[in-house]
Amino acid sequence: MKYVSTRGQAEPKQFLDILLGGLMEDGGLAMPERYPRFTPDELEALRSKSYPDLAFAVLSRFADDIPTEDLKALIDRTYTAAVYCNARDASRANEITPLTTLEPDLHLLELSNGPTLAFKDMAMQLLGNLFEYALARTGQSLNILGATSGDTGSAAEYAMRGKRGVRVFMLSPWGKMSPFQRAQMYSLQDENIYNIAIRGMFDDAQDVVKAVSNDLTFKREYAIGTVNSINWARVSAQVVYYFKAYFACTRGAGEEVSFAVPSGNFGNICAGHIARQLGLPIRKLVLATNENDVLDEFFRTGVYRPRGTAETHETSSPSMDISKASNFERFIFDLVDRDSAVLRDLWGEVDAGGAFDLAATPYFARIADYGFVSGSSTHADRLNTIRETSQRYGVTVDPHTADALKVAAAYREAGVPMVVLETALPAKFEETIVEALGRSPERPAGYEGIEALPQRVEVMDPGVAAIKRFIVAHVS
Repeated sequence: MKYVSTRGQAEPKQFLDILLGGLMEDGGLAMPERYPRFTPDELEALRSKSYPDLAFAVLSRFADDIPTEDLKALIDRTYTAAVYCNARDASRANEITPLTTLEPDLHLLELSNGPTLAFKDMAMQLLGNLFEYALARTGQSLNILGATSGDTGSAAEYAMRGKRGVRVFMLSPWGKMSPFQRAQMYSLQDENIYNIAIRGMFDDAQDVVKAVSNDLTFKREYAIGTVNSINWARVSAQVVYYFKAYFACTRGAGEEVSFAVPSGNFGNICAGHIARQLGLPIRKLVLATNENDVLDEFFRTGVYRPRGTAETHETSSPSMDISKASNFERFIFDLVDRDSAVLRDLWGEVDAGGAFDLAATPYFARIADYGFVSGSSTHADRLNTIRETSQRYGVTVDPHTADALKVAAAYREAGVPMVVLETALPAKFEETIVEALGRSPERPAGYEGIEALPQRVEVMDPGVAAIKRFIVAHVS
């Protein structure tokens, strides 16, 4: 399998090459040259597979330059009940991603049972093992530069801590995450972990990461890689749980399922788009935003208009306080028939601080062909959804999952299962849960008092030159 750039001006590469590189040399995102579709019979043959076996069936089609026995060993070491041990029902931990049925045809997919209590662990734990494997083969080292709005950072740091040949430089928006999220990251004392809090929003941090990654001389000299969802390996690993959920709520071939996904950087729902392209019978992909509704605006109107820092809201679902969704470029690449010239023109407008409008083009009408619909949620909506979910089903959900539940309600269809992707445990957002329910959420064992741990973080302005100097000073 070869990978091409969405911008169309980089040489095709194999999986192990793009694993360590992040952005392609032309600033585009890596995409498989074709989607390796499963036939209906091949899909049915996967129905009874365990999570590790499903992961191998999907990822072996994308990472065919890794010897079969090595890939299988990496996957088996990653997806274990010992790592994903925080399921609501401990007796179901072996399922890795249990499906909780709220009522007929309405389900929650538990993705937050890993070490940082967020869905990012599902791919990041594998990424840590893949990085270590790839670096051991070459004898190289890797300096990971990432940006987080809350959960990516801690998931990456927990996956990479102590890994041979890997350092992590993680940018986060200063004061914009929950106390639990900050404590998870900043309390780590591992020598290969560096936290940098940016005075600004997530988009400012993400812009720095992209600027550094686009400096090819610096990137090569200091071996800069990324764990953000611009990394194809991470997105492809997230595809697996769509397959797991599909088999958990259907009984036979060809049945359709809809998924509702809280969306900030478009990586989680992009994995659903890829699963659909692989042949999984997905009826609707319901994209849910918070008050930062750039993506909802696009799917309703055809206008993609990223906001600046001043227009980006701080909300009670902070991991979605994003106005420039990196992975959105992957979907647009498919939407415009993989015409890189068209995509470069569109992103030229975006990269210059502008917008593009597809409303009057044939492309906008094709969005329905990909199953996408959307909606947004407010603070009042998520509080109400948290209360209703607790009262009606006896289940406490985090604010981001509440956004997805709220939007999903508008798109439910009789006889079609709706699976809402649970993206974090409520313990990570205690203040909002207390506001909604008048009580603190339960915490899994071992996470008590995490906010009181000593924290180690550098606070900086979002300047590219300053971040480069910091990296150089700590790798020399």
